[in-house]
Amino acid sequence: MARYTGPKRRLSRREGVPLFGKDASFLERTGAVPPGQHGRRRQRRLSEYGIQLREKQKTKRMYGLLERQFVKYYQQASKERGNTGKTLLRLLEMRLDNVVYRLGFSPSRQGARQLVTHGHVQVNGKKVNIPSFQVQEGSTIAILDKMLDNPLVKKSLEKTATLPEWLDRKATVGKVLRYPNREEVEQGISEQLIVEYYSR
Repeated sequence: MARYTGPKRRLSRREGVPLFGKDASFLERTGAVPPGQHGRRRQRRLSEYGIQLREKQKTKRMYGLLERQFVKYYQQASKERGNTGKTLLRLLEMRLDNVVYRLGFSPSRQGARQLVTHGHVQVNGKKVNIPSFQVQEGSTIAILDKMLDNPLVKKSLEKTATLPEWLDRKATVGKVLRYPNREEVEQGISEQLIVEYYSR
């Protein structure tokens, strides 16, 4: 599946929030100035549509998706029972690359995606190289032993990351205990704005 390969810091500047880990200190130092030569000029006040669009773009970029993929997730969420926005966030959180990231096997979602696509991750004992694979409750996710010498993986495993309550990890093996609640998902997202955007 295709992915965005352009400059990442530009995306964080456009949305005004650190979408990627290393961008936080940069935005604090320079301010949330939009990209481009006219970025420092006074910004126009966003319309209601503009606010909804920015929220959708921010969420899409945060999880590393392109528009077509994101639309498919929304369509799937709208067909299921319950709150569409919460269902959408659950589907995004249960992507394999995101679960690998949440388990602390990688310092970023992009790094987790690379681990998956290169075939270094197993789900329930079987190798899975599809980042969008939907992980189910009770599934076990493991990093292959040959990756223990990888500097990035080694550094990530040495960190005592605080795991969300819906996950459990012992060494290089993690388990999905249950589906995440809304409070355990990204707090900077307003899913209602995304639903309103696609409901126009």
